[in-house]
Amino acid sequence: MTTPGHRDVTTPQNHGATPRLRAAREAAQEVWIAFGGEADQVWLRPLRRGFRHCFAALRDEAGWTVLEPLSGRLVIARLAVASGYDLPGFYRRAGLAVVGPFAPGPARVAWLPALLPFTCVGLCRAVLGAGAPRAVTPWGLFRRLAKILRDDKKKFLTARQY
Repeated sequence: MTTPGHRDVTTPQNHGATPRLRAAREAAQEVWIAFGGEADQVWLRPLRRGFRHCFAALRDEAGWTVLEPLSGRLVIARLAVASGYDLPGFYRRAGLAVVGPFAPGPARVAWLPALLPFTCVGLCRAVLGAGAPRAVTPWGLFRRLAKILRDDKKKFLTARQY
């Protein structure tokens, strides 16, 4: 229920959404997933070295947005670089493993909400959409995404071809 004077952006009076929201939903995006990290938390030490953390970078026509889940908070940053900037190359030069590009998929339809804790892998899978491979650790997600790109079977995600 909304408060008096508040209009929801999806009401029939404005035909689905404002032009800016409609344009944002229809814009082509690419998703890159970066892996790396050292064990700054004790509970991360059992994870494979170099694959203790992952985050997503999205490129659209306006530039880059980085979604990085940290312990206790989510950082979302719109970078002040052009959309043509080679951000995946920058991350590779910094020593991170990067896979992509992928096109974000549709949202998952489920009867119940997910009961898993919010993790970096969960965020990356959510960005990739319903076809994202199942994984619990960053290393597991990396292996499955790299296999999709290597085999080009389009079994789970659609890799963008250049």
